[in-house]
Amino acid sequence: VQLVESGGGLAHTGGSLKLSCVTSGLHFGNYAMGWFRQAPGKEREFVAAITYTGSTTYYSEFVKGRFTIARDNAKNHLYLQMNDLKSDDTAVYYCTKSQGETGPPPDAWDFDTWGQGTQVTVSS
Repeated sequence: VQLVESGGGLAHTGGSLKLSCVTSGLHFGNYAMGWFRQAPGKEREFVAAITYTGSTTYYSEFVKGRFTIARDNAKNHLYLQMNDLKSDDTAVYYCTKSQGETGPPPDAWDFDTWGQGTQVTVSS
């Protein structure tokens, strides 16, 4: 199983970026997916998640209203549209797969596979 993120880069405060995650080695449409991020010197934190059908999405309080998670099961792709970026959004962003859900994410989802990450840097 492989998860490969792309789309990171440099953006100005208030700008936008769209991250993509392409998967291989799994039946993508069978799995719930998520995005996490890790800033320098900080622990990895939950950003957003989406059920396997895409019918339900979840967001952290820090990105709700600014970020949108989406998926295209036909293309095996996961996306994260990031708008109104802030300097605090600077981090490495990781795509991840869940192998089981017993409640709302992130604590009740079993994220078992991770991509290598893509760097997002937001400057004023």
